[in-house]
Amino acid sequence: MLVEHSLAIPLPAVQEYLSDTNPWWVAGKGIDPELQAWPKRAYFPSFMRLVKAVDVRRAVVVIGPRRVGKTVMLTQAVQDLLDAGVPGSRIRMAQMDVPLFSGQTLGSLVKLFIDIHRHSMDNPATPLYVFFDEIQYLKDWETHLKVLVDTYKCVRFVATGSAAAALPMKSRESGAGRFSDFVLPPLTFAEYLDFCEQSHLVQDIALPDAGRAQYHAPNIAALNAEFINYLNYGGFPEAVMNPAVRQDPRRYLRQDIVDKVLQKDLPSLFGISDTQELNRFFNVLAYNTGMEIAPANLSKDTGLSKARIDEYLEYLEAAFLVKRIHRLSDNARRLQRATSYKVYLTNPSIRAALFGIVRAQDPAMGRLVETAIWSQWLHSTDTIASLHYARWTEGRTDYEVDLVGLAASTQKPRFCVEIKWSDRAWSDWSELKGLRKFMSQHPLSRPPLVTTLTQSGSVEIDGQLVEFSPSSLHCYTIARNLLQQAG
Repeated sequence: MLVEHSLAIPLPAVQEYLSDTNPWWVAGKGIDPELQAWPKRAYFPSFMRLVKAVDVRRAVVVIGPRRVGKTVMLTQAVQDLLDAGVPGSRIRMAQMDVPLFSGQTLGSLVKLFIDIHRHSMDNPATPLYVFFDEIQYLKDWETHLKVLVDTYKCVRFVATGSAAAALPMKSRESGAGRFSDFVLPPLTFAEYLDFCEQSHLVQDIALPDAGRAQYHAPNIAALNAEFINYLNYGGFPEAVMNPAVRQDPRRYLRQDIVDKVLQKDLPSLFGISDTQELNRFFNVLAYNTGMEIAPANLSKDTGLSKARIDEYLEYLEAAFLVKRIHRLSDNARRLQRATSYKVYLTNPSIRAALFGIVRAQDPAMGRLVETAIWSQWLHSTDTIASLHYARWTEGRTDYEVDLVGLAASTQKPRFCVEIKWSDRAWSDWSELKGLRKFMSQHPLSRPPLVTTLTQSGSVEIDGQLVEFSPSSLHCYTIARNLLQQAG
C-alpha cells in the first residue's frame, strides 16, 4: 500500500473524495443528471473513437482554451462508457486542481484506484479508464503520464488541461510517441444553434451536383438575432446552457478565460515575467480584434520592443486566444518580409467577456463579424494555413480584400470573400473596390462572395458573377460544412 507522510493529506480522505466524485462506482449510478442532459459537442464522436482505441498505447490529452467544455466532455465520456457496458468500477476520474490531491502523484492515484477495487492487471481485454482533469496542476505531469502509459498496459489514460500554452508544448517535448493531442476549440455557430435548439432557423438546400452543401435561412432576422447572441456569449457552452452566465458573461467568464490564462497558466514557460503588461497588451488586441498590426509602429506606440510583441503574440496564439493572419500583396503572394498582419480573437465571445455585450448597431460589430467568420475556419487546421487577407496600394488608392483562399497545389487564389454587416454593397458596388480589383487580376475557381446583413443572391459585376449571402448564414455554412467533413 501507499506510505503516508506527516505532511500529506491522509489517504482515507483521498479515497473518500474519490468515491464521492465517482458515483458510478456504485452499480446502477451514472454521471450527474444535469450533465447527462447537456448536448454533446460535435467533436464528441471523434473524441470517443480515440478513448476507445485501447489497442493504441497512447494517452489522449485534450487541450484547448478555457470554458469550452473539456470537463463536461470528459464526464460525458464516462457515461458513454457506462452505456457501452463498461462496469463503473473500471472507470475513475480525478480533478487535479482539488486541494485534497496536494502531495499525491498520478501514479499514487492510479495505484489507489487499483487497490480500492482490487483490479487485476493481467487481462488487457478488460481495460481500465483513468481520467485526469486539469492535469497541468501537477508539476512535470507529462513525464509522470508517459511513465504511466509505459507501466500500465491495461489502462487507458485520458487527460485535459486548461493551461493551453503549457500543454501542447510540453506534451510534444516529453511525451513523443505516448500522447495523442485532441484540440477542443470554442463552439462554432452551427454548434451554438444546436445547443440552444435553434437549428431550424437554417434549412438545407437540396441541389443536385452542387459540389458543396448550401443552406437557406427563411427568417434571416431571427438568424441574425441568434448570431448576435453567438458573438456575445455563444462560443462558451456554459453560457449557452446557463441563463445567469448568459446575462452577464463579463462577471462569470472573465476570470477563467482571461485572467487565469494570462496570469496563472504558466506564461513564464515562454519567458514572460510581466503578466500585467501581457494582460494590457491582450486587452488592446481583444478590443480591436481584426485590426492590422505593424509591429514597428506598435512598438513606438506602446513602448514594447518588437521582440517582446512577438513573444506575447506567440504565447497568446499557443494559449488559443488569438490567431495571426498573414497579408498578401496585389500579386496574391505573401510578402517575403512581413511588416504587418491581422490579429483575430479565436473566439468572438471573449470580447463581450472583457468589455460587455455588443448590440446590432455597435461600431464593433463589423470586426466582430469578421472575427466570427475567421474563427469558424480555425476549426480546420488544414484550411486555415491557406487563408490570408490582401491589402495593397496603387497610386493614392488603398485596396483590401478581407479573406483570400489560396490553392494548396499552385498557391494561386481560389476564392475571396468581402465581409460586411450591412446591405449597402448590394446596391452600391463602390464599396467593393478591393474585391473588384482583385477579381479582375486573378481568375478564381469560385465566384467571389460578399457577405451582407440580409441580402442574398448573385449579381454580375464587371462581367463576373458575384455571390451575396448574409454574414450569419455564411458563418453557419462554414461551420456546418467543416464539422461534417470532420465526421
